[in-house]
Amino acid sequence: MKLSTSSKCLLIVAGLLVSALTFRAASPAANGSAIFKENCAMCHGDDGKGSAAMKTPDFTSSKWQASTTNKTMRDVIKNGKKGTGMMAFGNKLKDDDVSAVIAYIRSLKKK
Repeated sequence: MKLSTSSKCLLIVAGLLVSALTFRAASPAANGSAIFKENCAMCHGDDGKGSAAMKTPDFTSSKWQASTTNKTMRDVIKNGKKGTGMMAFGNKLKDDDVSAVIAYIRSLKKK
């Protein structure tokens, strides 16, 4: 079966849309991992366990996970936390990036 040029173009566009949707549907935690490593790991550790010397929380702690809401995390990531070394990332990270980081932090909870 021979396809017309317009049919070929339509198939190519459809293929690109499916690829874009598939890429977009990737786990937010996977994208959050890269953002975390680039922006957060220097203080919170590659494994998210924090640093006693820097007084950063252990994101793998079930107690910390249960006591911290996503809304609180979003606020701290975007606006920083007064009286600590936690700087604001609101001007650096988009809302989707912050959501991805939160999903990644949630994925660190000990099983």
